[in-house]
Amino acid sequence: MIRFIAVRLLKAVMILICITILNFFLIHMAPGDPAMVMAGEAGDSDQLFLDQLRERFGLNQPLYMQLFIYLSSVIHLDLGFSYRQGLPVLQLILDRLPATLLLSFTAFVISLGLGILGGSVASARQGRWSDSLISFVALIFYATPLFWLALMAVLLFSVQLNWLPGFGYSTVGSDFTGLAYATDVLKHLILPAGTLGLFFMAVYARMTRASMLEVNQMDFVKTAKAKGLRPGQIQRRHILRNAMLPVVTLAGLQAGQLVGGGVLIETVFAWPGIGRLMFDALTQRDYNLLLGVFVVSAAIVLFFNLITDILYRLVDPRIRVAS
Repeated sequence: MIRFIAVRLLKAVMILICITILNFFLIHMAPGDPAMVMAGEAGDSDQLFLDQLRERFGLNQPLYMQLFIYLSSVIHLDLGFSYRQGLPVLQLILDRLPATLLLSFTAFVISLGLGILGGSVASARQGRWSDSLISFVALIFYATPLFWLALMAVLLFSVQLNWLPGFGYSTVGSDFTGLAYATDVLKHLILPAGTLGLFFMAVYARMTRASMLEVNQMDFVKTAKAKGLRPGQIQRRHILRNAMLPVVTLAGLQAGQLVGGGVLIETVFAWPGIGRLMFDALTQRDYNLLLGVFVVSAAIVLFFNLITDILYRLVDPRIRVAS
């Protein structure tokens, strides 16, 4: 296992370096730069002023030299300095990362739990009205645009019913501490996490249902039925466990995507995460901050892929023997 993890970590580092280089060139290919944006906001388009700003930010150097300096900094865990925020990029990201991880983890648990539960029930009741209802509801949530679902949730539960707060991480100006603060954050978390979780729930439900129906036709399941085992026991211990490998694969891929892919949800609900930070950095042409968010997001995705590979070996011992 140690050798397996070491090899995966080495591959992850190489992939992270390649992603960093690719993102660096893609960002610098976009029109405009921080100096032009800042000069435009200051109302000064003088070429001398632009040259001074580019020299200050190191943008006057050749592109390959900028890349070399940036990679050297990243290796030493220095993601640079934000042009607009006036703070180290790593500090800005670490300040926002807990909110994003909380949102992503909660949405992941909701989507995976409801998806596996719905898919299991649907496969056990194949062809009945409950199977059709679960599939219909899952497809409705998946086919609905995420931003529209988020806005409708705010209008219904926050504006009309006034059950839940619609925006922010916590109540502004509150002096909550301890359990009261945790409860306040939880209330603000329900709508964004629920919206994001229900959107991805449909994928897990369909995947679980299809995988369990396929496993149900295998010989070892027929043998378990011939032995007289209870249907519930066969469903849990024989069918569900062997059908989990495709679901684990999908969950590992989407767990990392949730961290960097919640830009829309964080924007709609004013959630102070790195998705919102990345959107602001993009509009402001803050290269270092944008690259820093990309690097951290890519590292988190690679980490979840490593966890997925480890779970493979735990869920299916045949993979451990083969590798």
